[in-house]
Amino acid sequence: MADAASDRPMPVNDNAAPDRPSLDRHNLSRAIVRDAAARYAALRRARIDAFVDRHFSLAGSLELNRHALGWDLVRAPTNISLAAPELARRGMVRLARASGARRIAAKIDRRRLVLDTDVARELEWRLFRDLLELPFEARGRALERDAFAEEILADPRIAALVEGALPEARPDARARIEDAIAAYAATRVAAADLTSGIASAGIGLALFHKLTPGALSLGPVAAHALIQHAAITAFPLGAGLGGFWYGLFPSAAPLALSAAMTGGVALGLAVVSAFSGVVTDPLQRRLGLHRKRLLKLIDAVEAALKGDDARFVAHDQYVARLFDLIDALATVRAASRG
Repeated sequence: MADAASDRPMPVNDNAAPDRPSLDRHNLSRAIVRDAAARYAALRRARIDAFVDRHFSLAGSLELNRHALGWDLVRAPTNISLAAPELARRGMVRLARASGARRIAAKIDRRRLVLDTDVARELEWRLFRDLLELPFEARGRALERDAFAEEILADPRIAALVEGALPEARPDARARIEDAIAAYAATRVAAADLTSGIASAGIGLALFHKLTPGALSLGPVAAHALIQHAAITAFPLGAGLGGFWYGLFPSAAPLALSAAMTGGVALGLAVVSAFSGVVTDPLQRRLGLHRKRLLKLIDAVEAALKGDDARFVAHDQYVARLFDLIDALATVRAASRG
């Protein structure tokens, strides 16, 4: 006699595990993507040295930075002036992400303050073309090769995925790659800022024996030196006594002259910052800084393709902000002395 319990209907389990074949395909697809991302990143890292030698040598930097002729003479110094607010914006994005407010972080992240320079656009194109080898389109030019997709298709396990679409990276991978490249580009703004600061400080030390790491401090010092020289030259009892007299009682530069000299210095430093890569790129290549940053960039790209939460972070802008702080302190000190 059959057991009566066997005739009862089996209860429905709403928490039943998903279909096993479907789960297996998902796990296999994810494994293929992660392995392809690792192979792709390894190949990118192998191309870094050639990329650096081609684009950041003296000849390469001259060819790259020729794109600064034009509106970059305005954009480059504008970006330097916006570097501190942009740094604060990025800090707000990281803080929002850390606190779990991802929608707010994404909204702030879209509000970039710096301007796209022609040099930065050209470098971005070369990164996609010669290093990343990913599809890219900008300003009427397009790249179609997808080296990451090629790595996925080369995986022999693809044959096991009989049904469904081919595996692919997370939907936000592209946005995260572009964010990493934007963060990488910000290091060039920092390098330009440092170059103009060093140039300003060098002029101040060489000509006026004062630390002037920016236009705010160099302009008034140059205006004072100009007025002082004119007063000594025009002294009725001769320049010798004039130097002694005005050494005891220095002449003050008019505010209008100080403002004009500061503007002139800022204009000169703008040209320096726009073409600073001609000097800084070969120097950073020799020091290995370009290679180090590009390795971090590839790490961020690999993480984006795998779906991991790792991003490109550089500290160059913090160093550049030290010059701004010293410049501001020097200006306040000079103003307090009257």
